[in-house]
Amino acid sequence: MTELGTDHADHAGATAPEQDLAGLVAIVTGGASGIGLATVRTLAARGASVAALDVAPPPAAVYGITCDVTESRSIGAAIDTVVKRWGRLDVVVANAGIGAQGSVADATDEEWHRVLDVNVVGTARTVQAALPHLRSSPAAAVVVTCSIASWAGLPRRAVYSASKGALYALVLAMAADHVGDRIRVNGVAPGTADTPWVGRLLDAAADPAGERAALAARQPIGRLVTADEVAHAIAYLASPRSASTTGTILPVDGGMLGLRLPR
Repeated sequence: MTELGTDHADHAGATAPEQDLAGLVAIVTGGASGIGLATVRTLAARGASVAALDVAPPPAAVYGITCDVTESRSIGAAIDTVVKRWGRLDVVVANAGIGAQGSVADATDEEWHRVLDVNVVGTARTVQAALPHLRSSPAAAVVVTCSIASWAGLPRRAVYSASKGALYALVLAMAADHVGDRIRVNGVAPGTADTPWVGRLLDAAADPAGERAALAARQPIGRLVTADEVAHAIAYLASPRSASTTGTILPVDGGMLGLRLPR
């Protein structure tokens, strides 16, 4: 299996990016696809040694470890494997998450428990297991994938929105708790991103093309956010170059948060 972080050539064929993460070791949960996979590739292109932690296998060129963030033993064992391989852990990208559709009236107790366990408690488990190693790092950073749903009311996303709102609060709490440990904690809040999960939702819609157009129109820039755009925002927050940034949620939402354009 090829280890990302060994060959730093820019896979897109453009000018090679700066190596601001050279020498650092990172993990990305939910790293086998979508925003997670884009983040693995971006961090590696900027010099980091990166492991993709996921319940699904990543592409062949990615160093992956099977991991279920709903199980403390699983996440602990995955982090131990990373530290044994590379001797340290500097960056944690807590990206693993699942979606849910519907209003409060539609949600079952089982769905509430499942989504919160993965999205919120799974993030907490990941950071908790990583803390002993992060405290030893001179450039420790945690980046959590939140969502525009963390602060904007979206229709038929009650359970998902509640989980992402909890992550917003968790980022701030962890940043406060661990600033004395020199561990920076930040988050990104993507708008609707063009990911496999969104693709599956669109495929299941009665009018996939119409639904895609509606999602694109909801964002002021007029299109879906790309996974690479979110990944670059995550890399910025993970980089030692952002050493004075902590307790921040960075929107990557096509202007949804701040812009109110006339129809």
